[in-house]
Amino acid sequence: MQILNPVKISYKNLMAAKFRSFLTILGTVIGVASVIIIMAIGQSAQELILDQVKGVGSNLIGILPGASDEEGPPAAVMGISVTTLKYEDLSALTKEKNVPEVEDAAGYVMSTVAVSQQETDLNASFTGTTADYIKVENAEIAKGRFFSENEETNLARVAVLGSNLAEDLFGSEEPLNKKIEINEHNFTVIGVFKERGSSAFGISSQDDGIFVPLRTAQKLILGINHLGFIRLKIKSADLIDSAVANAKMTLREQHDINDPINDDFTVRDMASAVEMVSDITNVLRYFLLAIGSVALIVGGVGIMNIMLITVNQRIREVGLRKSLGARNYDVMAQFLVEAATISFSGGVIGIILGVCVSFIASVIIQSLGYNWPFLISIWSVVIAVAVSILIGVVFGSYPAYKASRVSPMEALRYE
Repeated sequence: MQILNPVKISYKNLMAAKFRSFLTILGTVIGVASVIIIMAIGQSAQELILDQVKGVGSNLIGILPGASDEEGPPAAVMGISVTTLKYEDLSALTKEKNVPEVEDAAGYVMSTVAVSQQETDLNASFTGTTADYIKVENAEIAKGRFFSENEETNLARVAVLGSNLAEDLFGSEEPLNKKIEINEHNFTVIGVFKERGSSAFGISSQDDGIFVPLRTAQKLILGINHLGFIRLKIKSADLIDSAVANAKMTLREQHDINDPINDDFTVRDMASAVEMVSDITNVLRYFLLAIGSVALIVGGVGIMNIMLITVNQRIREVGLRKSLGARNYDVMAQFLVEAATISFSGGVIGIILGVCVSFIASVIIQSLGYNWPFLISIWSVVIAVAVSILIGVVFGSYPAYKASRVSPMEALRYE
């Protein structure tokens, strides 16, 4: 009964000032909902990105220009232009005597270009690559064909379109053998990729891209002689470690590097790539979570302010209770319970709101074609409830202490 009595009194006081209680609760609702939404969307986004990385294949090795340590990403990932990878490096890596584990290999350069066809003008993601691209990426051609090694080496002006881009440029017309302009250079469309599906957060989708032979892209469109990156398809996932070692040895010979500390390239298998992406997305998630937690602190400050006002408004009530035998502990418990009740109520409502918003967001994003999972961690719910109660207790402690120190004689004389 001693425990329930402060709860009953607190409930009556909260109900007696519904609007004030609602405004106090609102701060906690927004804070908890923000945390739930950020954690849910962050986890869903991480899963989407990791699925896309894993979907590339477990038997692939990626080679990027620029050095990196074993834990951090190479400079090229951070948007820094590094020109240490060349076409000759790709050729060396495909030789069986150098890297016998390689089954297929592709080099890449990427950019954004202006594409036009008659009355249609748009910007599209652009990839210059080699003839083995469709083998490395497990891509499928829906119409026409992909370009050949001969077209790759002879600077042929041919292009293969993603399914979405083909529709944007030609609509219901047949695109094969039609002319398009890429940065004011004429190209002939020789193929259209089979639809592959949307890609995650800024990673250009094959469906929206235009693909031309690598040498043509380098010399004619971009005016460069380096590669953006290389992908090696290994004969078996069991050969990944030896392939990585042989690829590093080959590139060191190509670049006249004697000491591994001077490497100007980075070789990563897909397992390392998944781990690296996971680390990066975790940092982003925790950073966003820290920002969202600020709203919880603001809600706690709101609780403390309202409770301080409440103490001043109820000094006569406190004095009356003390004159009837209430101890300092009883008064302090009452105000602490009120603060905890406000924050707990806000936490529960915030969790419900956060889950609903996260679910609606997942439905909308899935409708846009992304494989976006709806993920709510049970721990995020438990932590949100615990933190909301803790905030109520912490920020309600000072007002509760102040109320408990009120003198009965002074309180009864208070106007």
